[in-house]
Amino acid sequence: MALPWLESLPAFADTTSGSPFPKRFAVLFMGNGVNEDHWGSEGSGAGMTLSKTLSPLEPLKGKVNVIHGLFNKMAMGQGIHPAQTGSLLSGAHIQKGAIIKAGISIDQVIANHVGQDTAQSSIVLACEQPMTGYHESNFSLAYSSHISWQTPDSPVPNEVYPSLAWDSLFENRGSLRNISILDRVMEDATALSRQISSDDKSKLDEYFTSVRAVEKRVDGMRKNKDQAKDLAKQKNRPVFSMDRPANGLPEDFREHTRLMCDIIAIAFQTDKTRIASLLLARDLSALYYPFLEVREGHHSASHNNNSDGYERISRFHLSQFAYLASKLDSMPEGDGTVLDHSCLMFLSNMWIGRKHDNSRLPLVLAGGLGGTLQTGRTLDYTQAGEENRRICSLYLSIMDRMGVKADKFGDAEARLERL
Repeated sequence: MALPWLESLPAFADTTSGSPFPKRFAVLFMGNGVNEDHWGSEGSGAGMTLSKTLSPLEPLKGKVNVIHGLFNKMAMGQGIHPAQTGSLLSGAHIQKGAIIKAGISIDQVIANHVGQDTAQSSIVLACEQPMTGYHESNFSLAYSSHISWQTPDSPVPNEVYPSLAWDSLFENRGSLRNISILDRVMEDATALSRQISSDDKSKLDEYFTSVRAVEKRVDGMRKNKDQAKDLAKQKNRPVFSMDRPANGLPEDFREHTRLMCDIIAIAFQTDKTRIASLLLARDLSALYYPFLEVREGHHSASHNNNSDGYERISRFHLSQFAYLASKLDSMPEGDGTVLDHSCLMFLSNMWIGRKHDNSRLPLVLAGGLGGTLQTGRTLDYTQAGEENRRICSLYLSIMDRMGVKADKFGDAEARLERL
């Protein structure tokens, strides 16, 4: 179990960037677009104004960039849904038919560069099961179900079960799954507490308390997963084919998203990994939101995406992004926070769901990436011209800051201006 940053101990070494702290990158995705009537921002700094859907970012607006007008050219005019999603993080040309082919996504490009320095090169999580089969456009539904691709013909499998994501993070195997991670390290922790400052002791206590709180929630979900596995055997069905909560996933979707965000936060704080992706709701999502008083499933609701109900769906998912950013911002690291050394990206695969319009993409960045990314801004590229609003130019700019140098990525050779 790795430690968070403590002032009594040497800071994490990151020789590739010249910074004493590691840089992290994460993507949070929500399919099917947003309510465009309530997605907007103006100005910069303390005077930045945020629209209704972006209001969860209000406490963080000094540490975010709201970016308007970027698009993925390779996803234009290819068809709806899977064709708009399969290359979202790669800018590659995707292939129809039985053989899938896209491109290596930005998160995995960076993971291939920095992943050898951590226990896991990346974590790839999702809050919804993937789909199988083909869309009416003859594109595989794998494109709609995954955003992270390790090779052009292989998406990274999504981990949808919090208990398995947790076990992977802390190498819980066999009987170790029944022993608290804190119990396993308590002797070392007690010895360490005698050698650190009183402030660091408080930080360590807070850290262990937060880890234990997440571990308890994970334990409850592990039991649900085991029960679902037994039920599936009785019904002679694969678990993934059953609806939640019979499939072992949390019935309360809010609990699922928060726990996945907590797992990413702990992974970043302890430097278990520096790269993460979280698919909150896939393209063509079948999720329901009774707690938002929306009767339709996510995809159906997106066909009336400028409704009040769909605005609540968009705002809910943006609030999960804000939750993770706030969590990281509450973790001290040197003179800043873990968020200050990270870049979180929220985006969707289209702008207007009822039109399947992906001529621009909803996009927010949070975090200063070790001081390399100015924050607290609205960056509007809607009138900048096609060559100057490619999302792959943004990816090149982020890769630069993560220490990955490339002449080209996807359809872009130039970095994003003004970033």
